[in-house]
Amino acid sequence: MAMKYISTRGKAPELTFEDVLLTGLASDGGLYVPKEVPQYSKEEIESWRDLSYTELAHKIIYPFVEGSVDGDALKTMLEEVYSGFGHKAVAPVQQIDHNEYVLELFHGPTLAFKDFALQMLGRLLDYILERRHEKVVIMGATSGDTGSAAIEGTKACRNVDIFILHPNGKVSDVQRRQMTTVKGDNIFNIAIEGNFDQAQDMIKASFGDQTFLRGERKLVAVNSINWARIMSQIVYYFYSALNLGGPVRPMAYSVPTGNFGDIFAGYMAKKMGLPIEQLIIATNSNDVLHRLMSKNQYEVHPLQHTITPSMDIAVSSNFERLLFDLYDRDGDQLSELMAKMNAKEDVVSLDEAKLAKARELFDSCAVDEDTTVKTMQEVFDETGYLLDPHTAIGVKAARECRRNTRIPMITLGTAHPVKFEEAVQRAGYKMPELPHHLTDLMEREERLTVLPADLEKVQAFVAENTFK
Repeated sequence: MAMKYISTRGKAPELTFEDVLLTGLASDGGLYVPKEVPQYSKEEIESWRDLSYTELAHKIIYPFVEGSVDGDALKTMLEEVYSGFGHKAVAPVQQIDHNEYVLELFHGPTLAFKDFALQMLGRLLDYILERRHEKVVIMGATSGDTGSAAIEGTKACRNVDIFILHPNGKVSDVQRRQMTTVKGDNIFNIAIEGNFDQAQDMIKASFGDQTFLRGERKLVAVNSINWARIMSQIVYYFYSALNLGGPVRPMAYSVPTGNFGDIFAGYMAKKMGLPIEQLIIATNSNDVLHRLMSKNQYEVHPLQHTITPSMDIAVSSNFERLLFDLYDRDGDQLSELMAKMNAKEDVVSLDEAKLAKARELFDSCAVDEDTTVKTMQEVFDETGYLLDPHTAIGVKAARECRRNTRIPMITLGTAHPVKFEEAVQRAGYKMPELPHHLTDLMEREERLTVLPADLEKVQAFVAENTFK
């Protein structure tokens, strides 16, 4: 039976997976979530123990795309995507202490967890657009890793032009070059003279009013508001848990968090039946979610630039999906709450009972730069294992907030340390080698356009290059 999706704000039409894939934000400003979540018993999950990553991904993803994507076509896509990863296990688990692990999610082509979803997203888009004889424009903003993973995932798409905005001079050299050196007539990198939130605001405004595309093309989102990304990320929670004795034993996860998409995938895994006892929201000094979870105060502070750029986000878009469940899936209540939160004028508090419900599962921790570097050093001293700075924040948060030392604590290893030169050098280590498929990255020719943080100019650039 085809899965249906509903908006968190309750006013947009129900859609099938293929329409959600091509829509991004709902017409009422909300985010799409599945109307019903597939549920699995411990016995069913146990029966998946011997499946490969690809086979497990098919089991978990198919119910979300049923009616829009053929089962065999999905199998082929998954095999293509994950055979391109640099480790046979796809998402191997590395032990760093007793009952403490790092789930390595950086073996994809751009060395970040976003490859799991964005490689898949590119293939799903091509499959559906080919069938519908449509072409689309992807516009996305990146604080570092999303852009390169999106470009890598869609560079071969015949029906897509892709425009990625990044804050000029505020991503690492490796991150920038992973975007700007990919060849393709359909790829455009825009360096915005501003910060990530300004770039993100321009993307949101463009989705809100698409007249600059003359009604001839539709915009598609690749950031984590696109449900297809979250769906692909649910898989590695199941995979790691099955590898470490789940579902017989419960698990705890610490997730370096910017836009709340990756940790929301963990929440979905729990809703589907995976026994997760604790989810830790690990943030850097851009700690809007930690302040909300610990003090019940939601207040947007000015963005700070840190050595963990992928988490330099002042507003966590996907948090709305969790709030939708906390507010009993009541679109009207949520619309009211989101209007207050988006006004960014006052401090907003959640209903205490709703927040208490969230705190049963979630803890949070904010980690500053010095502590991040110190954690990289500690883990290296203890194990000889070099963490990237985002993962170090996850490990520190795990150690601070852990409730139960008898169950496995798994930190999501979100990126390879080679992408974060400043942090590695501050910790006093030599840069690791780039993996073999990227050894000449620093010599490759770059292509990018610098533009002011001006919506009209950005939209004019997109239109001009879409219709040339």
